[in-house]
Amino acid sequence: MGTLTCQQIRRIDQLAVEQYAMPSIILMENAGANASKIIADKYANLKGKVVAVCCGPGNNGGDGFVVARHLHNAGYIVKILLSCPIEKLRGDGLTNYNIVKRMELPVLPMEKVDEILAESVLIVDALLGTGFTGQVHSPIDYIINKINESAKPIVAIDIPSGLDCYACAPSQTTIKADLTVTFVDVKDAFRTVESEPYVGKIEIADIGIPKELIEQVKKEHYG
Repeated sequence: MGTLTCQQIRRIDQLAVEQYAMPSIILMENAGANASKIIADKYANLKGKVVAVCCGPGNNGGDGFVVARHLHNAGYIVKILLSCPIEKLRGDGLTNYNIVKRMELPVLPMEKVDEILAESVLIVDALLGTGFTGQVHSPIDYIINKINESAKPIVAIDIPSGLDCYACAPSQTTIKADLTVTFVDVKDAFRTVESEPYVGKIEIADIGIPKELIEQVKKEHYG
């Protein structure tokens, strides 16, 4: 299908809601559910073991909560690391946080990062998404460094946290993923010499966006 810029990705998300009346929470559900299927297929040998899902405050974190729920249902022992106070969660992310809490999945604060990573056999990165630009700030930079130092396989959701999708380059602190499960299509930020070592293998997860909309936006130009 080719690659998409971050401007095009944002335009696709916007038009899916406005032009096709697709609620954003449905897109988040599709994203997380289909990403979890890819993860479960790639790491089927790890069922029954602990998977750490590291979630940030934005929509990428919301995707992570959905992934956590579906991996739990698929037979993994899921533990969620939350990088921010609960009060910072908003919108669809907060809705999906409330679901995993009612499921009684463990949600632990960032102070437990060493404990969670030590007992995990797989780490899912859902800290920062395509909206990130600039430099990674505390405490997420600390968590990213801990994840990279863990020597455990890492799956990034949509984009490795800390990779600047607009600058098409890693920031000072960027997840080094073994696998990136990205949504809609490959981002052009993945294809630069600077970014490739952080992205790992790439899988595309469908989120239900009409193919006509994707082709429409690909024909448009965004700076």
